Amino acid sequence: MKPARLIILLAVFCALSSCADRTRPDRGTGMEYAEWLELEGNQAILHSPFGAPDDTLTIHGPMHSIVCMSSSYIGFLDALGCDSLVTAVSGLNYVADPDVRARAVDVGYDAALDYETILKLNPDLLITYAVSAAEPPYLQKLSELGIRTAVIHEHLESHPLARAEYIKLFGLLTGRSHEADSLFSGIRDRYRSLVKETDSPRKVLINIPYADQWYIPGGDNYMTRLIRDAGGEVLGAVPGQVQSSVISVEKAFEYAQEADCWLNPGWCPTKEQLRSVHPLFADFPVIGKSVWNNTKQMTPGGGNAFWETGPVQPDVILKDLRTIFDDTGDSTTFFLQLH
Repeated sequence: MKPARLIILLAVFCALSSCADRTRPDRGTGMEYAEWLELEGNQAILHSPFGAPDDTLTIHGPMHSIVCMSSSYIGFLDALGCDSLVTAVSGLNYVADPDVRARAVDVGYDAALDYETILKLNPDLLITYAVSAAEPPYLQKLSELGIRTAVIHEHLESHPLARAEYIKLFGLLTGRSHEADSLFSGIRDRYRSLVKETDSPRKVLINIPYADQWYIPGGDNYMTRLIRDAGGEVLGAVPGQVQSSVISVEKAFEYAQEADCWLNPGWCPTKEQLRSVHPLFADFPVIGKSVWNNTKQMTPGGGNAFWETGPVQPDVILKDLRTIFDDTGDSTTFFLQLH
């Protein structure tokens, strides 16, 4: 996931209306958690969180060339052993998978899309996302050029297992539905086995300010759910809402007094650099305790496996968080401890 996309999505989370984080009843389509996707035979029904009309994607056979506008799609294809189908991406430098980075071409971003390259590739499908009910303007141009597209919303699923369940969509696209179902069942069962219920959760301070705005994910947000299922509590998270709220550094200072752990402090790889971000940070008691960033698998170009393969590995993320909160000393996959 590109940094630019992260910034956009922060704004989306702040704009979305609140909704309960829940398991959606199975409607006979094999989907247990996903809110914005259904599968019926060889069709994928793509729902919109913004109230736009549904889109139905009919799959006539395994695809051989896919353009991914988000790195998380690479993670799903890689889990199925199909990352070789990725022929182009948006923001090649931000891709963590070295094989894809070495092989795929970059088609640019949104308004600066390289239509000529896409036409030459003639992909079976271009998969992208939306941040509002308005259709991304480049989709109309691609349609006029005869390029098939699909807009999916896995990035707006609030339950970690709902995001992971999109592997079933990629299984349909690649002719590996059976493998996808089996993989998801394993992910689901491992995730459930790791969920920790506690009356004494670890208090967690999360994030740092961006452009003077310190975002705290809502109580039903994806990251908040992961932390809660690991036995933690995000300080300042508003119960019952998905969207993030904004707090001041002074308010964060209050939270830092009771926090047991600080997660995801932006770009900072060390405590020394974290202290330099803001004059108050040096006085945050939590900085002398446990500070971890989800950047252990970050590439020099800015690619981050947490956002690329993490969506299809919520069980691994949950295991990492359990390791952090329980202080077991076990190795972690996605999180790096700051010293």
